[in-house]
Amino acid sequence: MKSFEFVLPTRIRFGEGISSELATEIRKMGHSRPMILTDKGLIDAGIVSKITKPLKESGIEYTIFDAIEPNPRDITVQKAYQSALEAKADLLVAVGGGSSMDTAKAVGVLMTHGGRINDYEGLDKVTKPICDLIAIPTTVGTGSEVTFWSVITDTDRHFKMSIGSPLVAAKLALVDPLLVKSLPPSMVAATGMDALTHAVEGYTCTLAEPITDACGIYAIEMIGANIREAVSGSAKDARSNMLLGSLIAGICFGNSDIAGVHCMGEALGGLYDTPHGISMAILLPYVMEYNYRSDYGKFSRIAKALGVDIRDMKDEDAAYAAVQAVHQLNRDLKIPSLKEIGTKEEDLPELAKRAALNVSVESNPRKVSEEDFLEIFQKAYQQR
Repeated sequence: MKSFEFVLPTRIRFGEGISSELATEIRKMGHSRPMILTDKGLIDAGIVSKITKPLKESGIEYTIFDAIEPNPRDITVQKAYQSALEAKADLLVAVGGGSSMDTAKAVGVLMTHGGRINDYEGLDKVTKPICDLIAIPTTVGTGSEVTFWSVITDTDRHFKMSIGSPLVAAKLALVDPLLVKSLPPSMVAATGMDALTHAVEGYTCTLAEPITDACGIYAIEMIGANIREAVSGSAKDARSNMLLGSLIAGICFGNSDIAGVHCMGEALGGLYDTPHGISMAILLPYVMEYNYRSDYGKFSRIAKALGVDIRDMKDEDAAYAAVQAVHQLNRDLKIPSLKEIGTKEEDLPELAKRAALNVSVESNPRKVSEEDFLEIFQKAYQQR
């Protein structure tokens, strides 16, 4: 067995209503001037007011930065950083999905390091812990509340850059199922498929190890058993289970890595500003089809975790059944195609080129080149 290392610097609290204890947690951490990073949609939906109510009742003064967009940009990070300095914030609170959390992590880097966030692209460029950060997820897909990564769009290159280090992790995650009860079905589908992608890639990538394997396959099983009901709203606990599955998937890939799906999806998001979860959902089965031959055993276990009866199947057929199961899941959830989201066929070579530059290319379980990425993009574009 190869050596491995497992790190989880984030304290996790999970439970209905747990976000109402934010004020208590802020005081326990010795802070008094938090800045909340979120988006206008969550303010309009009344989610942020649920977070700020206990702060008001406790007399904690706070500021809100609400200009975060999907696929957050480097210029947005700089604006948020300036807002934090002007407010003399001593703590950051990320409320939302991956965009809010990635922005907050990036602002945290600048709070302790200065400069521009672009200076820290890559692995372990961050040398000191970021300022304290509390993450409160409001989707069932990011997992970012427990990961060591911030993904920010470089607006000059139209490229999603990754800033990675255990030093950028949130200090505390308050994971509250009540905050995802009112999510629109389309958001549950997209972010849920993002969580499934995290689990599949974290479980199958070259940096996987026994603890991430355990988290990954459990998350796949939990997501597969609940995502349809979570979207339809037909089962009481389905969304709570999806939130927990997303959290566990985050622990999985946060300690192993992502792989080809994210390489391609982040290229798509960088060029077209495509919502991340949609990119992941569209591309996941096609990358799995490319990768399943790398490990029949693991892909067979994925098929079983997704509810496929593989008892009488040959190893290769059982592994390929995982690919078919995800294709079926996308059909059931009405995930759009590459064409339907506006991808241009003439841009596929550029997307493949960008995918091949991603920091996680080497983690893909099967060696993958720019030419391979182009072939996968073409297959997904033609829906073959």
